[in-house]
Amino acid sequence: MRSHIWRPLYVVIGIIFLALVIRGFVVPKSFGIHEKGYIYGWYNKADENFWKEVKVKYRSSEYCKDCHGNNLSLIKQTPHAVIQCENCHGPAIDHPENPAKLAIDKSREQCLRCHSYLPYPTSNRSKIKGIDPERHNSGVECIMCHNPHKPSLNSLRGLK
Repeated sequence: MRSHIWRPLYVVIGIIFLALVIRGFVVPKSFGIHEKGYIYGWYNKADENFWKEVKVKYRSSEYCKDCHGNNLSLIKQTPHAVIQCENCHGPAIDHPENPAKLAIDKSREQCLRCHSYLPYPTSNRSKIKGIDPERHNSGVECIMCHNPHKPSLNSLRGLK
């Protein structure tokens, strides 16, 4: 082969070798997939104790069911069943002790996060019933007419 082929090949091999040497110095020895395989993917085993001490901010709907079973059973029969409680009610990191009651975002913008019409044909977002926020009761909070725990036309003024 001629030298115009070998020289670039040597450069590429040199770059790969240099990257492997630098990786050896930069990436910690405890970084990898470890004994559980790819369940957790690649992580630094030396950081496990740090992550064990991290307080979980979001708890899931299962955490809410003991005290708020009525609302949870209502919502499980609606299109909102797939939404975790904390998406609307905020994180339950220290609930019920502090705060004793979660602050509920009742703003129009909260509902428009999902219900403002966005035509995304390749996702399920286009299947969510959307509204035109400029034409549909502009300036009025959605909960004045709709109960998010019973999101249907029959639930108008059905707030508890």
